[in-house]
Amino acid sequence: MNIVLLEPEIPQNTGNIGRTCCATGTKLHLIEPMKFRITEKNLKRAGMDYWEDLDVVIYDSYHDFCEQNPEAKIWYATTKAHHKYTDVEFGPDDFIMFGKESAGIPEEILVEHEETCIRIPMNEDIRSLNLSNSVAIVLYEALRQQNFAGMQDAGELHRLEWK
Repeated sequence: MNIVLLEPEIPQNTGNIGRTCCATGTKLHLIEPMKFRITEKNLKRAGMDYWEDLDVVIYDSYHDFCEQNPEAKIWYATTKAHHKYTDVEFGPDDFIMFGKESAGIPEEILVEHEETCIRIPMNEDIRSLNLSNSVAIVLYEALRQQNFAGMQDAGELHRLEWK
């Protein structure tokens, strides 16, 4: 799977998302301009010691991202979509794009991709969920649909053993 962040603004969110990507074997794509430098302490702190293991690509712009991934099947996460994220079938190489925290994905992009726009249902009074929470929700549904391929089946206890 591939997670795409279009112009992220909050380093802690990007760090948390990076950690989630490491935990799931997901590639992270970051599209400039970002409101922070990739080396910021907050970013690394949120990703903890996993940031060095992250498979991450940085693009100069949305146009640059599209040029470098011409065959990509992209799902556009937005609160404005007709389809719920649970209504679609994700493929193992799909891209799931999320917009910047303050504004989401520009409507000019969304209207060009109406059929691949997805949303997380929520109460009408709420504008949106936290970006890193949204990524985790949608990514884990996509991975569930792939039967969590390549991920560990069971965890081990630290001091005791399972019966």
